[in-house]
Amino acid sequence: MGEIWIKEAERLGKGTIGGAMDSPSAPGRVVWHTTESGHGDASFVNVGKYLSDEAYEPHILYDPTTDRLGQYGPLNQSARALKNDGITRTNRTGKVCIQVEVLAKAATPFTGYWKPGPNFRALMRAIRSWGVPDVFPMGALAGRYADPAAKRDRNIWATKGGHYGHCNIPGNDHWDPGNISKTALFAAAPVTSTKPPTTTPTKPATKPSVSVAHLNAARAKDIPAATGHTTYKAEVLVFENALVAEGLLSKSYADGSFGTLTQTAYDAFRRKVGYTGSAATGTVGLESLKKLAAKHNFTAKA
Repeated sequence: MGEIWIKEAERLGKGTIGGAMDSPSAPGRVVWHTTESGHGDASFVNVGKYLSDEAYEPHILYDPTTDRLGQYGPLNQSARALKNDGITRTNRTGKVCIQVEVLAKAATPFTGYWKPGPNFRALMRAIRSWGVPDVFPMGALAGRYADPAAKRDRNIWATKGGHYGHCNIPGNDHWDPGNISKTALFAAAPVTSTKPPTTTPTKPATKPSVSVAHLNAARAKDIPAATGHTTYKAEVLVFENALVAEGLLSKSYADGSFGTLTQTAYDAFRRKVGYTGSAATGTVGLESLKKLAAKHNFTAKA
């Protein structure tokens, strides 16, 4: 199932406009209309209210100059923007029949001056989510009222998914949306590939391992030795960098040498996690090291 509500769209009206589709096994389609009005925020509000008040609601109201997007009802139910074709309820043809009213006039095709943006792309994303192809099955749109170039073939309408102008719908006599550029319509929302990029699988990073025995050996040798003496430098660095991340040791003292400042910082960590008295001082214990390791992505071992 495709998108029912477009998350980027404003909610218009009461949120319900039609009912279930009559031919849900038929392909999805979209019908483009123009409101024959001006554009801009005032028109968006006034025309939007008029369509609702008169029960002519489409699914979508779109302003091509501001990229403003509104939605009256769920895309998987019918709208009210088309006349019936005899006993055929045209609004209910297909698994979806998404009606889009554009704040524009048919005589001045909106693709000649519009400014489509992220909301238009969101609209096209929702349309495509229903499997509606980027084609106009009837071919030409109307360049004027009663333009014979714009077909209204009942068989095509009933059986072909894609995009239609109001001018292409059987039982209707409007010529909107005018002779808009089909190429520009689809180019404004290019299809992005859903195929994941080809990548070489990478092995998950291995956590560094720090030994309690090695830390205590370093503590025993480095503290009494000259400043900068290192015993198990790599493991002490992991240990010290964790203490830096805890805010207990200055970065400048994370040098791989287990000195008195490293000892003081680790004693402070132990008190921080609940150790008291002699348990918070002296040699490094496995349980307290495991608590530090769990927070800073390394493995503690005996």
